[in-house]
Amino acid sequence: MTGRDETEALSVAGEPSGALERHSSGEVSTKRHGSGEVSTERHGAVDTAEEPSPDTRPQTRDLETSLTAEAATAPDTASGGGSDDGDDDAAPHGNGRRRRPLRTSLIALAAITVAAAAGVAATGTIGGDGGDSGSSAPSGPPATAKVERTTLTDTETVDGNLGYGDATTVQAPASPSGTGDGQSGQGQSGQSDQSGQGSSAAGSAGDGIVTWVPEEGRRIERGDTVYRVDQQRIPLLYGSFPLYRTLRSGSEGDDVEMLEKNLRALGYKGFTVDDTYNSATAEAVKEWQDDLNREETGTVAAGDAVVADGARRVADVKTSPGAALSGNVLSWTGTERIVGVDLDVQFEDLVEKGTEVTVELPDNTTVRAEVTDIGTPSTSQGDDSADGSGSGSGDSGSGGSDDKATLPVELTVKDQKGLGRYQAAVVQVTLKAESRKDVLVVPVSALVAQRGGGYAVEVVTADGTEYRPVELGMFADSRVEVSGKGIKEGTVVGVPK
Repeated sequence: MTGRDETEALSVAGEPSGALERHSSGEVSTKRHGSGEVSTERHGAVDTAEEPSPDTRPQTRDLETSLTAEAATAPDTASGGGSDDGDDDAAPHGNGRRRRPLRTSLIALAAITVAAAAGVAATGTIGGDGGDSGSSAPSGPPATAKVERTTLTDTETVDGNLGYGDATTVQAPASPSGTGDGQSGQGQSGQSDQSGQGSSAAGSAGDGIVTWVPEEGRRIERGDTVYRVDQQRIPLLYGSFPLYRTLRSGSEGDDVEMLEKNLRALGYKGFTVDDTYNSATAEAVKEWQDDLNREETGTVAAGDAVVADGARRVADVKTSPGAALSGNVLSWTGTERIVGVDLDVQFEDLVEKGTEVTVELPDNTTVRAEVTDIGTPSTSQGDDSADGSGSGSGDSGSGGSDDKATLPVELTVKDQKGLGRYQAAVVQVTLKAESRKDVLVVPVSALVAQRGGGYAVEVVTADGTEYRPVELGMFADSRVEVSGKGIKEGTVVGVPK
């Protein structure tokens, strides 16, 4: 009988022809033939019968639970403890996500096939004495690698879109109500029927004529002109809500304080920034109006300025000089480039506000980015019942089987210069899934399956080679974390050529 430390190909009882094959870089594929024989094939990089497509990962993850039972014959993959709670031992350090142990189990199961084939290549036999003559036995492994001490990081790479974010629309101010103060012609008389069709009053006298609009790509900051109507400048102010009423001496409220903050930021003085509009505020407003070449009334109407939460970049101009001031005037975005990602919800646990990621640009340069906003999950086709079928409301799920739930994620890039001249581009975003520091690793292809379960590596010594059992930790980048007696940094192990 052969010794327990000999290597063998793992066969699963009752496994049908065409059993599951997993292909990873540096591994070996095992194929089952109709006769019941198992053949192993060594490749320069690990081959597989079918290369999984990028969108098969969800299905692969669905298989993990069912495969974990088969992987249970392998040794504990993390701490190597002998308890029955193998999942606890295999759980990744850090955030303690349960998804990663299942994934590790799947990879470990695939590694069994690799290990069995590696044993065949290294020893020339599958558990038997195997050889017609001693001259045919190999003198050592076909190639070697050293055990390395490093930080092992598991990552996920997803598609992202570089741009300036979602655009918002600047609309012409609403027509003054009957309770207005009668100040016509100061930008307030522009009409906007928010349906976009225009009301019957929109073309009446007093709407105003657009006389200037900015070009696309223009940056507009506080105090700059957004557009002109009847040659009067409509400036940008910073705030969280628009001007909605006429402000004059005696007015009180948050909008008064917002106006006074803007006047102070623009250099006007002589008043106190508070929520009260008094004569000192009115004097500052007159100075501001004089600088805008407007009538010095000391009052501010709703359409006298456009309010945004910061500087803006013009994305699209929707009107032109000579048109009546009505409807949408232009759309704009933020001024800094960001990266948007529609993240598959299965990776939701990899992001939270403040998470750092790496962004690869089309020219292969990279920049660091940070998650600054996470939206609400949605499906790619939405929930519109366009087909008019009430029965497809989502209870059966058959009508939306092709929909993929995604999570909108916004990434902020602090190093805007690092983005070069790209204004819009498809980029690759790398998310860190798990990281283990200061661990010993070997190529996955160095693993050898042992008779009765477990793994070993073929260690090259001064006297030849010997198989030493190892316990497995995290898998990443075709490498695996290992530990065991006689395994240390610099140990030489056999690998496929």
